[in-house]
Amino acid sequence: MQRRKLFAVALAGVLAGGGLAACSDSPNANNNANNAKQAEFLSIGMPNGTVTENNNPFIGTSAGASLGYRWMIYEPLGQWNNTKPADPLTPWLASEIKWSADYKTVDLTIRDGATWSDGKPLTAEDVVFTYNLVKSNEALNIFAIPFDAITSEGNKVKITFKSSQFTTQHKVIGQIPIVPKHIWEKIADPATDPIKEPVGSGPYVLKSFSQQATILSVRESGYWQPLPKVKELRYTSYADNNAMSTALATGQAEWSFVFIPNYQQTFVAKDPAHYKVWAPGVLGIHGLYINTTQKPFDDPALRRAMNMVINRNDIFVQAEAGYFHPEIKSVTGLPEGAGDAYIADEYKGKTFTVDVEGAKKLLTEAGYKLEGTTLKDKTGKPVSIKLSDPAPWSDYQTTLEIIKSNLAEIGIEAVVEKPNQNVWDANVQKGDFGGTMRWTNGGSTPFDIYQTVMDGDLKKPIGTAAQQGNFGRFESPEATAALKAYSNATDETARKAALATIQKIFVEQAPMLPVGSDNVGGAYSTKNWVGWPSDADSYAPMQPTQAGALTVVLKLQPANS
Repeated sequence: MQRRKLFAVALAGVLAGGGLAACSDSPNANNNANNAKQAEFLSIGMPNGTVTENNNPFIGTSAGASLGYRWMIYEPLGQWNNTKPADPLTPWLASEIKWSADYKTVDLTIRDGATWSDGKPLTAEDVVFTYNLVKSNEALNIFAIPFDAITSEGNKVKITFKSSQFTTQHKVIGQIPIVPKHIWEKIADPATDPIKEPVGSGPYVLKSFSQQATILSVRESGYWQPLPKVKELRYTSYADNNAMSTALATGQAEWSFVFIPNYQQTFVAKDPAHYKVWAPGVLGIHGLYINTTQKPFDDPALRRAMNMVINRNDIFVQAEAGYFHPEIKSVTGLPEGAGDAYIADEYKGKTFTVDVEGAKKLLTEAGYKLEGTTLKDKTGKPVSIKLSDPAPWSDYQTTLEIIKSNLAEIGIEAVVEKPNQNVWDANVQKGDFGGTMRWTNGGSTPFDIYQTVMDGDLKKPIGTAAQQGNFGRFESPEATAALKAYSNATDETARKAALATIQKIFVEQAPMLPVGSDNVGGAYSTKNWVGWPSDADSYAPMQPTQAGALTVVLKLQPANS
């Protein structure tokens, strides 16, 4: 899944583009709730800096994706609750979803009564058009789904695949936005068009776009289920996480996915009755991707040595405030709890420890030389690496600084660069980086974690965008074959064998250095709106950029109703 990872920053900040302080006269100040009146809008923020107006639901870097409002306008066929990853999807635009036993065919019944925001009916023809659009356009097929035939009869749609979709069923159904044929068939390049006037099936329409507040208003009619109580959604992209955290603490923003250092003191304590943080864990991780096309980092021995010196506990305590991304301990990269049952027998009980001397020994045996404080590669050239992440993502920035000092222990010089988010994202996708902290996709099994890092089917030539994985251009036919074997397996014995192979390659070749596990949580306020997910009722992810955020908005009720 395409998740947004955002971070806290220690620097003071203001709203991107608008220079707007977190004050009561801002566009997002929910004043209409102050005098016992019901609030009519919800203020949502993300610390993404300046965003460009782009409402294309297929573009991961669009404003609609980075702020999350694409899922309020466009909807999938089913909703996947990744806080309960093994649960079946909830039928959405499809009223019935039936997979074949081998997961090579899915039969869908398209819901009656759904309409587009321009009033035209949503039909099976729109669904067929959308999936054929994704099938025929590699840039839109970000999950590399091997579609075969896509047909319809009446309100029924049948999609067949060239291989089993056991591990990707939630993506096929829950993470592909359905678009109207009568609009999109006229678009020359659906992979780049910014879609300035989006028409979707969701309960909201785009009212206005600006850096101060991108506003969505609820549809007047035609939505296929009861309209949400929230009449307006106001999205703001803040300059950095400090600005985002301030907006939350002052009530200017009511919902965000943002890392907050000292969150109890700086956020919750400001209004303990209403300010909350919920951070449910999922099967996804964060780590340092290595560009394996750059020498000498094409050498697994060098990458293993780097893996051996990373101080993950320092990163957890100093960069993640001891809560946000729990330390990865298993050498398999799987997070504690969610990943325990999937660890191969060979690696049970084997955990990361900082071992500088062991790393030096490994490098010496591999032909490297440590001369003073400088590591020389096999050609005698000093080993250095450029590490990059956007400046506002300060937990990643702190992580990179810790890794920089860790690598210095074995003579590797690291330089930390801080490009803006759009530049960074483009560079990572094109393979124009040395090392970068980034997340993996998540799913109902560990498959998505390893696929994001190692799948040869996602590998693109340097300079060609790889949207969903293998950013480090890792080359391992064995890993690709094992991933296929896992996804195509028809029993647990076969899956276990394939997963053991996948983990062995991940451990021994270290294409990505795992650091922390993921969550799909959020910081929020119950002052104006109630009904948020929680440990007691984890009906959806809390992160506002997830597809399931629409489920959250539909559940919200005015606090004083």
